[in-house]
Amino acid sequence: MNLLKTEQGEKSTVKIEFAIDKEVFEAAVEKVYRKQVKKINVPGFRAGKAPRAIVEKMYGKGVFYEDAINDLIPDNYTAAVKEAGLEPVGQPEIDIVSIDDNGLVLSAIVPVKPECKIDGYKGLNVAKKVEAVTEEEIDNDIKMVRERNSREIEVEGDTAAEMGDVAKIDFEGFIDGVAFEGGKGENYSLKLGSGSFIPGFEEQVAGHKIGDEFDVNVPFPADYHAEELAGKEACFKCKVNSITKVELPELDDDFAKDVSEFDTFAEYRADVKAKIEKRHENAAEAEFEEKLIDALIEKLVAEIPEAMFVAETENFVRDYDNRLRQSGLDLKTYFQYTGLDLDALRAQLRPQAEKQVKARLALEAVATAEAIEVAEDELTAEYETIAKAYNIEADKVREFVDAEMVKADVSVRKAMQIVKDNAKAKKASKPRAKKAKVEEPVEAETEVKTEE
Repeated sequence: MNLLKTEQGEKSTVKIEFAIDKEVFEAAVEKVYRKQVKKINVPGFRAGKAPRAIVEKMYGKGVFYEDAINDLIPDNYTAAVKEAGLEPVGQPEIDIVSIDDNGLVLSAIVPVKPECKIDGYKGLNVAKKVEAVTEEEIDNDIKMVRERNSREIEVEGDTAAEMGDVAKIDFEGFIDGVAFEGGKGENYSLKLGSGSFIPGFEEQVAGHKIGDEFDVNVPFPADYHAEELAGKEACFKCKVNSITKVELPELDDDFAKDVSEFDTFAEYRADVKAKIEKRHENAAEAEFEEKLIDALIEKLVAEIPEAMFVAETENFVRDYDNRLRQSGLDLKTYFQYTGLDLDALRAQLRPQAEKQVKARLALEAVATAEAIEVAEDELTAEYETIAKAYNIEADKVREFVDAEMVKADVSVRKAMQIVKDNAKAKKASKPRAKKAKVEEPVEAETEVKTEE
């Protein structure tokens, strides 16, 4: 491979031309011929025995060129960009310049990381709101814990089912007197009030006793997922087999001792409030950082090559696929359920990918402006963090994860901390909702410098 020339292109691209010697190209063509000749039928020759010259005469001299060039590109392109001192950030656009007696000449438009400028990243003025905790939130958190610690008591005698009970029922659905597919169940456990069935069904089961046989008449919603049932009036033949009531524990000191380390319910409730306050603070901090990133991106000056956005979008697609697989699905199945396709998914993920690219470049520009360095102890700590996350030894991580990549990640985080430390936040705290008996607090808004 010989690098012939390098010239700066538009939007952070570099065009290079590189040559592949005639002997190397000829060897690649011969290799493709020997691989493909077995599948080529030429009159007068046994299968796989036709001479290359005869095949080229029949199909054209360049019949094997495309595959040969594709075989040669990876190694020779990599060598060319290395010789040119380039660090590609996406896939190149490669074209054939010439094929002659001297060999092969290729050109490649190589996307490279853009030159980035950023000013005014200190003193960013961004709103930070920490929502006040309401009594309703505290009640809801305690309610969930209370329900997890409930007891189920099977009903006997003539007690009727109530909303909140679990009724085991047999049912079969009919439309215009004809049973429909998927509308039958036996001994199905239905919690009344859960909204598991179509609207109106569970309310009509309530009030019935064990052994009762009755009809439930309900319409399917107009937007029901099964089009053949949407908007249709249905009659379900039902029978109650058993009823189980849920007995909730009393909200007293004994409850607090059972579900927490506290001796009194008042202490437990105060702790629940403190944990919700922490959640609100974390949520506000995350939102604050997101707004800082948005403000930072606005100050970034860079000609970002399209290839960077494409590459990051593909990373997002792969991550999405991995998350689906962890849930027992894959992209193909997901597309069947949603009616989307790969291009539609890419379109959905593209804005997020663009933001990720811009945010990274902006923070790298801050790191450069601040001359951020990563000490050896910081690098070691990061390797240990990665090792712990994947439950492997830190030395193994060092073997597979390049130190410069790890340093880059650490420096970006340090850059973000500098931006946060020097930001100005309009800090406001107000409740999301209030009960009638609680007066609305006066919202106070002050401008403060954020601190660790």
